[in-house]
Amino acid sequence: MEKRWATKSVDPAKVNALQKALQVHPALPTLLVQRGIEAFEEARSYFRPRLEDLHSPWLFKDMDKAVSRIEKAITLQEKILIYGDYDVDGTTAVASFYLFLRSVHPTLDYYIPHRYKEGYGISKAGIDFAAENGFSLIISLDCGIKSVELVKYAKELSIDFIICDHHLPDPELPAAVAILNAKQPDCPYPYKELCGCGVGFKLMCALQEKLQITDNRALEQLDLLATAIAADIVPMTGENRILAFHGLLKANRNPNPGIAALCELSNLKQDLDIQKLVFIIAPRVNAAGRMDEAGKAVELFIANDKSLALHFASQLHSDNTDRREADRAITKEALDMLESDKEIHSKNATIVYQPHWHKGVVGIVASRLTEQYYRPTVVLTKSGDIVAGSARSVVGFNLYEAIHACKEYLLGYGGHFAAAGMTLEEKNVSAFAAAFEKVVSNTLLPEQKIPVIEIDLEIEMTALNWNLYKLIGQMEPFGPDNLRPVFLLRGVWNTGYSKIVKDEHIRFSVTDGQHTFNGIGFGLAKKFTLLEKQQSVDIAFTLDENDFNNQRTLQMRVMDIRKNIPV
Repeated sequence: MEKRWATKSVDPAKVNALQKALQVHPALPTLLVQRGIEAFEEARSYFRPRLEDLHSPWLFKDMDKAVSRIEKAITLQEKILIYGDYDVDGTTAVASFYLFLRSVHPTLDYYIPHRYKEGYGISKAGIDFAAENGFSLIISLDCGIKSVELVKYAKELSIDFIICDHHLPDPELPAAVAILNAKQPDCPYPYKELCGCGVGFKLMCALQEKLQITDNRALEQLDLLATAIAADIVPMTGENRILAFHGLLKANRNPNPGIAALCELSNLKQDLDIQKLVFIIAPRVNAAGRMDEAGKAVELFIANDKSLALHFASQLHSDNTDRREADRAITKEALDMLESDKEIHSKNATIVYQPHWHKGVVGIVASRLTEQYYRPTVVLTKSGDIVAGSARSVVGFNLYEAIHACKEYLLGYGGHFAAAGMTLEEKNVSAFAAAFEKVVSNTLLPEQKIPVIEIDLEIEMTALNWNLYKLIGQMEPFGPDNLRPVFLLRGVWNTGYSKIVKDEHIRFSVTDGQHTFNGIGFGLAKKFTLLEKQQSVDIAFTLDENDFNNQRTLQMRVMDIRKNIPV
């Protein structure tokens, strides 16, 4: 698939001013200004994130109400139920809040809904469990903001709700004792992009202060919070960046036994970073809910010794193996369906449905199909008597709004700008597919149909050295809105040693006429002809480290290659 290259613009005056203030490598001020960092103090905060710069939790609307209700529950020895979603954000939120609260209030338990039996968010079964077991307060984490009727049902059973959520609220809010959600229009909390676990952390901080807990035990859960931030793909800015930075420090110095066990079973020797959390830790945690019971993930994180943690980690490891097999099989089947559709290339959206597909992997499959066809994608399957699905978007397209426009065909839906889920009756699948295609066709901009590579900086080959690599390393943690810098190397050509490896990838060896540099381009084998013809080419890449046979070298991780376009 051809990609569009776009070089980020930057104000030269701001770059020069920052260069004078910092006196650093000339590439760095450009990269910082692109990220909205224009002054010395901003740069200091960026490179040295401080927990002291976190906002007061009391700025949240309803924080005083939430803390007062929990205080009352502690005083009266009420039973408290910690309720969370079955994904990484939800299970880490439940585990961290459970670990924190049980140190001051042992009369509590947790509840994770079953993905297939109950579905996403608050469930009637969960509320019934609370009622049958004498719980009078439910604290929901990473869910609940849309559960108007279910919170009303709980109230009828004399159960109070405190909702900690980060999803977009509807105009009508549940009648909870307190709602902590910075996305409420009237919530003054300055940072709006916390994940569900992050909102739970803020509640812990407020409770810690109110209960006069002096050992700052909320910080003990920062490695779980960093895992949630990484997995939920929230912006790596502001408070998220501070929390992820310090969470990674804890994960590498004194990790939660569950994280340590997952690292051990994954044979992970290097320090954890955001990328490893996303691609190694998070899939194993998610696999519990995708393939079986997500409660295993909570048990993993609240385990108080290594052997117990390894026991649950091995179960998640096995679930992840099953998940990969299901993912691979369903993706192939979906791609075969689409390739046989004669109208596929004229459509603006991708919608596929098979009742036998495993519900736990349809989100992953939707991501795979989006990568292949680059258009808003919905993957549907049967879940009991209803149809359930996951959707993924392309850059810049508001998927949630598109699904909202089709709500008349849905039983329920929720999600974000880039990802969403829905349920519907089987009889409405065709109507929903037609409506979704129509909405996307009317709102998807032409430039959103072509994947874009955003280039931070054009660079000379001589600048690709360890000094630059170390400077880039200081910009971590990377994530949305703070991605690893993408460089452009213009007008280079094959040394003669570039080659295709494993039929799909290219091992690059290129020269500018005086110097050579190597790299790897995954999935780029179809573009090898550009190198074979000894044409002058442009390369878009990130700077990476290759550790082979205990020998460290710098390399390009090539994102795309094209015929040279002279300036």
